Amino acid sequence: MHHNLIGLYAGPDQVMTVTSGIASVIGVLLIFWHRVVGAFLRLFGKAPRPADPAPQQTTPKDPS
Repeated sequence: MHHNLIGLYAGPDQVMTVTSGIASVIGVLLIFWHRVVGAFLRLFGKAPRPADPAPQQTTPKDPS
């Protein structure tokens, strides 16, 4: 048996703790996904810019 590989063993008690932590982080990301994506896009300058409002047409008032 290779004794140098025994240090790489990860038992269920260790693996379940790590996977639970990873699942928690992924769950929080999924809950706030729209905010995460918006922050990412703003950070890298890819956020869509709001469209300019349509110019309002002015109608001349009738002086009579």
